[in-house]
Amino acid sequence: MNGFTEAEYRRRFTKAQDLMRAAGVDALLLTTPSEFTYFAGFLTRFWESPARPWYLILPASGEPVAVIPAIGEVLMERGFVRNIRTWSSPDLFDDGVSLLAATLRELGTERVGIPSGAETHLRVPLHDFAALKALLPSVAFDDDRGIVRQLRMVKSAAEIEAIRTACRIGERAFARVHEIAREGTPLEEVFRRFQMLCLEEGADWVPYLAGAAGPDGVADVISPATDTPLAKGDVLMLDTGLVKAGYFCDFDRNYSVGTPSDLVADAHAKSVDAARAGFQASRPGVRVCDVFHAMDAVCTGGSGTVSAGRMGHGLGLQLTEWPSLMAQDETVLEAGMVLTLEPVVDTQNGFMIVHEENIVVTETGAEWLTTPIGPDMPRLETA
Repeated sequence: MNGFTEAEYRRRFTKAQDLMRAAGVDALLLTTPSEFTYFAGFLTRFWESPARPWYLILPASGEPVAVIPAIGEVLMERGFVRNIRTWSSPDLFDDGVSLLAATLRELGTERVGIPSGAETHLRVPLHDFAALKALLPSVAFDDDRGIVRQLRMVKSAAEIEAIRTACRIGERAFARVHEIAREGTPLEEVFRRFQMLCLEEGADWVPYLAGAAGPDGVADVISPATDTPLAKGDVLMLDTGLVKAGYFCDFDRNYSVGTPSDLVADAHAKSVDAARAGFQASRPGVRVCDVFHAMDAVCTGGSGTVSAGRMGHGLGLQLTEWPSLMAQDETVLEAGMVLTLEPVVDTQNGFMIVHEENIVVTETGAEWLTTPIGPDMPRLETA
């Protein structure tokens, strides 16, 4: 079960049921990879195929039910859910809809909650969802009252340890960047070989790697790598979201090809100071927006203008989770929340230094999950 005990999944499910009963929700209908992993221990890369819908029902009383394509039955049986119902999929005429409707009818559900807020989606063809509602006219399909978000924001000790392990793997890979990158190395080669380092150091897979290189920092952190070689004076930024046991790390490191300019060195030091300010501000009872303002005060003097829209986010089974470290998010921090702190410092000509660390909120403050770096930017060799 993804390296976790059955008791861990039972705890999650029981908490969900308590919240459902309090909210008057008869069942949760879940359809996404992270929801399946969180509640059922169902971890697979088969989600890359969009050909089949998958359904997990968490009733407010009774046991969870998986309504899934038959191809997933063997793996599902290894997890927490015992009541598994399957059909042969894909089916162009009835791809699980009638089986799902019959199951919900059997469970006696009148109000079905579906995660519907920011950073959620329904992984079901729209015509199938319309057909489901037509088959169950007396059932109200509504939002889940934030139940899934509330549960997943606060991590258990086992989840925190899984994220910590992912972070350690990432750190070992970053410590070896000097093996694969120097002046003249094409950026696309750095990307390929860094992913290899992550796998060598123990990652299960590397679904996310972003980065860039430029003379005054980076102008863009989401584009694919090109064959442009690293040049003396460039800043190389690598940002990895590798996965171990289903859980992500998400942090970056910046490297100077040769000696950094004073502008770059100062911006890097400021970004490190900003992350530390965010760390110091992170404790139970503090609002997420206050953590944002603590970092923004260092980065911009408090202007609140961030081109990326935020300076960090939650972290767990997904690369980015709730909350969102921005001025509008008033989510109150609780012990067990795992966050990325991602301050951004502008340099010049549209370039910037982006720095990222991972932390967990504790009962008394916060703890680093990544080992925080110092203000001096690491250097790569020149020709």
